[in-house]
Amino acid sequence: MSATTDSCPAEAAANDHAHCLLCGGCNPLSLRLSFEDRGNTVHATFQARPILQGYTGILHGGVVASLLDSAMTHCLFHHGVQGVTGDLHIRFVLPVRCDETIDVSAWILSATEPLYRLRAELHGRAGLMAWAEGKFMRRRGTR
Repeated sequence: MSATTDSCPAEAAANDHAHCLLCGGCNPLSLRLSFEDRGNTVHATFQARPILQGYTGILHGGVVASLLDSAMTHCLFHHGVQGVTGDLHIRFVLPVRCDETIDVSAWILSATEPLYRLRAELHGRAGLMAWAEGKFMRRRGTR
């Protein structure tokens, strides 16, 4: 058995998303994001850490982008949609320090089957730190 499935519960392993780098319960390298449904939005809290830095003391921009993309994906999950990212536009507003606790949230802007437009925001002590808007397509073979 592989290292990614040795300690993976059967019900989690059956989930197509269980090995996700951001939220997967079956990935030993996962950041273990856990999104909470708050009606029209989803939210997660994330503790940045130095292992994820780009420039000294600053969270890597690719990690910021991944957090925003993951939030939008989970927003779709909470609406019963498995989607894939088709287009992602990110605005980096403020650098995210590696000791920052951040809140990431996302919501649907519009939905015209099979296309979904979403927005995600990353907030820290200083306020809005980054935002993204993305277009997602329903994943083929899913309902």
